[in-house]
Amino acid sequence: MTLESWKQKIPLMSADHLDQLTKRVDQLRHKQIIYPSRKNVFSAFELTPFQAVKIVLIGQDPYHSPNLAHGLAFSVPNGMKTPPTLRNIFQEVSNDLGHTSKPETDLTRWAIQGVLLLNSTLTVTHGEPGSHRNIGWQTLTDQVVKKLSKYHNNLVFLLWGQHAKSKADLIKDFDHLVLESAHPSPLSAYRGFIGCKHFSKANSYLKRYGKTCIQW
Repeated sequence: MTLESWKQKIPLMSADHLDQLTKRVDQLRHKQIIYPSRKNVFSAFELTPFQAVKIVLIGQDPYHSPNLAHGLAFSVPNGMKTPPTLRNIFQEVSNDLGHTSKPETDLTRWAIQGVLLLNSTLTVTHGEPGSHRNIGWQTLTDQVVKKLSKYHNNLVFLLWGQHAKSKADLIKDFDHLVLESAHPSPLSAYRGFIGCKHFSKANSYLKRYGKTCIQW
C-alpha cells in the first residue's frame, strides 16, 4: 500500500514539505529513540486511502513508551498490555453498542473499514510527549483535515479532548457530523467521554447517508 491516493489530494504530502519532515525525523533518530518506527509513520494513510475515509478519529501524538506506537492513533500492537485510554475506548464501545469490542488492541480492523486514526503529530521522542509538535507535522495534518472536509461529503469527525476539539474550526464550513467529548484518558474519561455514545451516533449517521456502518 502506498500514499498515492493522499498525495493526489494533499499538497503538503506531495511536496518537499513531506521529504523535509521525514529527513528531520531521520536526523533525530541518530541521537534519540523515536516512535513509531520509520516504516510505520504513515500507517494511518496507507491503511485508509483518501477516498475510503468515512470517520476521522483525531489523536494528539504517538505513545512515547517502547513497543506501543505503530502509526495508528490510540492503537497498539496485539499482545501488548492495553493502555488505559484504549481500555476506556473499548468500555464505551461496550456500553454504547451492547457488545464487547474485539480483544485485539491493534485497531487496523477499524482503519481498513474507513476510520482514519490520525495523530496530529506523527512522531515523538521516547518519554517526551508532545516533543515533535513544533517540527511541522501539525501543518500537514491540519491540511489533511481541511481537504477531507472539502472533498468528502458526510464524514464523521470524532474530537476527543481539547487538542482534538481545536480542529473543529477546520471543519465547520462543510457538511459533516462533528462529535466532541472529553478525552478518554483516565484523567478525563468520566467527564464526558464515558456515555457519549459516539460509536452508535457515528454509525447512525453513516447509515443515513447510505454508507456501510463500522464494525467497532
